[in-house]
Amino acid sequence: MREPNPLPRMDLWKPMLIDPRLGDAEDDVASTKSRSLLAIGGRLLAEISLPKLVLAWIMLIGLPAILLGLAPLVILGWATTISGQVASALAGFWSLLIVAGLITLAWIGGKPVLRAAEQSFWSLNALAVQPVYALFREGLRHVIGKLAPDLRPRRHTHLYAIAAVGGGILVSSLSLWLVVLAWPASRWVGEAGDVLAPFQLIGPALANAVVIVGCYVTGAALIWALADGALGRPADLMTFTDMPSDARTWRIAHLSDLHAVGERYGFRIESGRTGPQGNERIRRVLDRLDAFHAQHPLDLVLITGDMTDAGRSGEWAEFMDAVVAHPELAGRLLILPGNHDVNVVDRANPARLELPTSPGKRLRQFRTLSAIEALQGDKVFCFDSDTGRLGLTLTERLARYRDDIETFADSGGIRQSLRLAQIWDDVFPMIVPPKTDDGVGVVLLNSNAEAHFSFTNALGIISALQAQGLTTTMERYPRAGWIVALHHHLVEYPTPAKAFSERIGTALINGSWFVRQLRPFADRLVVFHGHRHTEWIGQSGGVRIVSASSPVMDVAENGSASFFVHTLAVSHGELKLAMPERVEVRLLDGHDRGWADPSPPADPAVSPANGSMDPGHRR
Repeated sequence: MREPNPLPRMDLWKPMLIDPRLGDAEDDVASTKSRSLLAIGGRLLAEISLPKLVLAWIMLIGLPAILLGLAPLVILGWATTISGQVASALAGFWSLLIVAGLITLAWIGGKPVLRAAEQSFWSLNALAVQPVYALFREGLRHVIGKLAPDLRPRRHTHLYAIAAVGGGILVSSLSLWLVVLAWPASRWVGEAGDVLAPFQLIGPALANAVVIVGCYVTGAALIWALADGALGRPADLMTFTDMPSDARTWRIAHLSDLHAVGERYGFRIESGRTGPQGNERIRRVLDRLDAFHAQHPLDLVLITGDMTDAGRSGEWAEFMDAVVAHPELAGRLLILPGNHDVNVVDRANPARLELPTSPGKRLRQFRTLSAIEALQGDKVFCFDSDTGRLGLTLTERLARYRDDIETFADSGGIRQSLRLAQIWDDVFPMIVPPKTDDGVGVVLLNSNAEAHFSFTNALGIISALQAQGLTTTMERYPRAGWIVALHHHLVEYPTPAKAFSERIGTALINGSWFVRQLRPFADRLVVFHGHRHTEWIGQSGGVRIVSASSPVMDVAENGSASFFVHTLAVSHGELKLAMPERVEVRLLDGHDRGWADPSPPADPAVSPANGSMDPGHRR
């Protein structure tokens, strides 16, 4: 049997009207580096599926709003129609029945109900409070930063707090205005005749929901703003610790946002044709890290999310291929999910909308979980919220679900997706406990908000259950130091962003709340994250924060990228952080676009075909 003809060499290709290696306009369709958010939003509005949008609105907003608005009608109507004598006779019975029902509900589905309630609460904040508040707050801070870039730090901190409070006042005023508009259409006491015409209650129920949510937002925005302003302005970390020569130290290489793609010539969503193709840069970064480790041994390699560009199977295969080629690194590797790993619905179409019942999101979660389990399943433990202790390892936790997950990955059924829904939430936080009482442990968090829409995939949330698991674990090891790792940034950085759009819509929705949860342990922990592709080491509210840039997406003018290696030590119950080491990676050699030509080098005497385009240059 004849072997197929090999592909032609890159430099011997016949000239083409459009060189497919360099991509085209379709590769920039969702790129925020090549297109404005306004242009992407316009295309989104033009292409979105209106029937699916209406159905999603009904499921996510409309139906919960009607139920919320009906609650006072039913409760107050029931209370006012029962005679005092009957109510007195039955009060004890109904009270006992209600208490018994609540106990039964908590016993049967306590955690799922708590998660659903919490998710609804933070979704309300994400929809009604955070975007508008962040828009006003960051808008004021952005203007202040542009008008007065040279203010003294103390003065800048005061203006930072004023901007936070000002944003809260604007949001509260807007929500109060909506309450006033909706109040005349609201009705709070139901009547017996309403049962005969239930559809007439839809209008009053929606008005009631607007009033209830508006009143909440009016107060929540002010509380949010005051808490945000009191937290203080994030600041660069000015002091590092000189490690004693006899101290036990831990060396951690921190990477993030590798954005592996599934094709040799594939582009990243965010950068489009302005960024690298393929995964050659990832391999160069890992090669450099492997060589560094051989000379200066590492204890941990931490990747804080976005290992892939869109969470597709081919992208995970490319990432795993790159990792397993470096077994010394793979044995020290810890990863956690980023928004690109689990929340990108369609890499080519930001208008694509998933219904809440769609199995697509669950598939992306299980692809991510499969890679996490393969790399660190025996090293990380899942927190057991029922006992308040570390439970099974991740591998042990997933053992009984393996067949179900494989079946779901093969068929993608909605029923199986709903049945397996809790697995993802139950495995976080993942914890690597310290080996000694005064050692260093690691907590891996899932900071991705629920998203059904590629255009809103970047928001983050830390659930109360995860925060509880984190704090309970740290309390059980009072002498240990901790690395708290997540994908999203807790706070906006004090340095001005290149564009105003970079300051909104990407941070943790409840970031200031989470910082306050960490403050009692601030001396014993350091937070590591990625997401913003920005290199920064600072603090907020006394909590030290380390942000990693992307060594793949962000390349300096000299054609190199870098990452940090951090040294930690525990002394007298405090976690010490040394000045980090910067490791340079040579990525560009003048013709590199992020992919390598596997063909042998051409004979210098052989010239390219007439007019052949150099693969390192764009038209």
